[in-house]
Amino acid sequence: MSSTIKTTLLLGLLTGLIMAFGQFLGGSQGLVIAFLFAGIMNFGSFWFSDKIVLAMYRAQPVDMNQAPELYRIVHNLVTRARLPMPKLYIIPGDSPNAFATGRNPEHAAVAVTEGALRLLRPDELEGVLGHELAHVSNRDTLISTVAATMAGVVMMLANMARWAAIFGGFQRDEREEGGGLIGLLLMTILAPIAAMVIQLAISRSREFQADATGARFAGSPAGLASALEKIAAATTRIPLDATPQTAHLFIVSPLSGSAIARLFSTHPPVEERVRRLREMIVV
Repeated sequence: MSSTIKTTLLLGLLTGLIMAFGQFLGGSQGLVIAFLFAGIMNFGSFWFSDKIVLAMYRAQPVDMNQAPELYRIVHNLVTRARLPMPKLYIIPGDSPNAFATGRNPEHAAVAVTEGALRLLRPDELEGVLGHELAHVSNRDTLISTVAATMAGVVMMLANMARWAAIFGGFQRDEREEGGGLIGLLLMTILAPIAAMVIQLAISRSREFQADATGARFAGSPAGLASALEKIAAATTRIPLDATPQTAHLFIVSPLSGSAIARLFSTHPPVEERVRRLREMIVV
């Protein structure tokens, strides 16, 4: 299924969920308000989801003067890959990781944490950046970023439904007490949908594809294989303050090890990714 179709389905599902929530709270009037809100959210998800995600992680834009080594590596990679030069960002924090975002290669951005810049050797950083540019080349970034934005909205709706049920339930008479229970039930249904939508929309195979393509951009799979091992090990010691709704964007899941990480598992095991990369190395 193409990214365009997946994006359309995600936005359609988002619209349906918001309208259902609006009708629950305000009847027909709430339905109209929710429809208008859904239209705004759809527009924002398509055009501004990349900026929303970058802002969530306080990513700071940098240029060739501020980050010359990062700029040099990315410039070399996009030249080999015949891609436009993306905007570059650095995310504050010691946990090593990276992600790419943007609705198409012409509007792409690559973000790397300070921890990754400190931890990784130049060849390892090149492998990581090659992987992220592979997502740009494979046009994975739009569907990934829209899914992240949508999951955040769904979780927000779930929380709103919970509080509406709690406070609304206390204000209802006995004939309407079921409304509070319905609200709580709606919350329990909506919350897991955020995880399910990401799992359905984001194929785990895309990481294998990006690993292989990124290794080709970098000229060798060895740097990326080593980087994945380092990032996975460091993530357990220095976790990134990431939300489950955006975990799939990163090269290595920042939620590894927890129960919620398995629920939102959109990454194949690092060990399997490293094994496949090392099999690509010509002896």
